[in-house]
Amino acid sequence: MTLTTTMVVLIIGCALVTIIPRILPFIFVKKLQLPDVVLKWLSFIPVCILTALVVQSVVNVDADGFVIDQSVILVLIPTIAVAILTKSLSITVITGVGFMAVVRLFFS
Repeated sequence: MTLTTTMVVLIIGCALVTIIPRILPFIFVKKLQLPDVVLKWLSFIPVCILTALVVQSVVNVDADGFVIDQSVILVLIPTIAVAILTKSLSITVITGVGFMAVVRLFFS
């Protein structure tokens, strides 16, 4: 693949479009004191994103309707248990990846 001027401009443009919306809010809000209601609302965003990612991996939409992936459920149960017991993100992620590797190795 050759690198042309158009490709370089496209890569820089994509980087700017990705970086600017992530950095600008922090620059503008850095010195503001947000109300407690807003801070409480913002605290729920990580939980909502995680729930959306988990549901998306568990439930697939097929021509027949919704299909639940049993291998993901098999991994999800011990991973949630580890998350509740350890309250550690890194241990939970390592556990989930490890269980998924084992399930895919033996059941796929």
